[in-house]
Amino acid sequence: MPTVEKVTESCGLGEGPHWDASSQSLFLVDVPRKQILKYTPSTNKLTKVTLEKQASFVIPVDGKKNEFVISQGNELAIISWDGESDNIKIVQNICGVETSTETPKSFNDAKCDSLGKLWAGTLSIAADFAKTQPVGTLYSIDTKKQLKSHVDKIFCSNGLAFNDQTQKMFYIDSLAGSVDQFDFDLASATISNRKPWFTLKKLGIPGFPDGMTIDSDGNLWVAVFGGSRVLKLDGHKSETLLDTVNIQTEQVTSVAFGGPNLDELYVTTGGIEFGEMKPSGPGAGAVYRVTGLGTKGLPAVNFKLNV
Repeated sequence: MPTVEKVTESCGLGEGPHWDASSQSLFLVDVPRKQILKYTPSTNKLTKVTLEKQASFVIPVDGKKNEFVISQGNELAIISWDGESDNIKIVQNICGVETSTETPKSFNDAKCDSLGKLWAGTLSIAADFAKTQPVGTLYSIDTKKQLKSHVDKIFCSNGLAFNDQTQKMFYIDSLAGSVDQFDFDLASATISNRKPWFTLKKLGIPGFPDGMTIDSDGNLWVAVFGGSRVLKLDGHKSETLLDTVNIQTEQVTSVAFGGPNLDELYVTTGGIEFGEMKPSGPGAGAVYRVTGLGTKGLPAVNFKLNV
């Protein structure tokens, strides 16, 4: 049986976990508190720094010590942070998307493919989540720091996972209620032939699919916001649930494999009031570690700007 343990204090809304092999640390963001966090399991130390704007993800920049690509609302930027101090600075602004007061767009989840190209989606969340309009877009970043649009009419852009062996990309629009699959050409950074891969309602699973990762067997691990669980999905056979890991709080937001052998699953959660949903339990918003899963993840890919 897997073991689930709480390893950090509570965040407002933990998101975007990324395991950094070089420091053996987990980086993540606390969205409403505008913070980047670093958790080091070997010392059980949690450090954090506060930004001027909300970030939804944090990914190290390849070959650049203490530099990270983050979102800043509707913009993408490179920041510098040593992981310990309160000192943080913007190294460069990369690009941004148009926004307005009527439809305020911001970036949400992001991930790098195996070549280090960044994929990031946008959303415009309504106060009543169910009334959110499909105005988001999934982008990748090209060599000229320009955004390339791949999918539009997205409600709530979320989890991403890539399988180079099968040439597939998996993607989540949370309000669509499904994990979708695309054919994926890594070299040209193109996707096509979108189709539903796993639909939560078909198995009566409550909540919304959120962040996602992939293991070394090609299976998917999906956080369920409002569902108190992480799903293990078959990455080779559609609509197939392999396992469920129950988490002792409702707002499960994202997942990332970490640890020296990449066999520990780190799970971020939220502790916010969201519509009619209230924070559940004293561990709401904490990071959890799941061990004993009998599988391991793939190394997280850092961001390469000029790819």
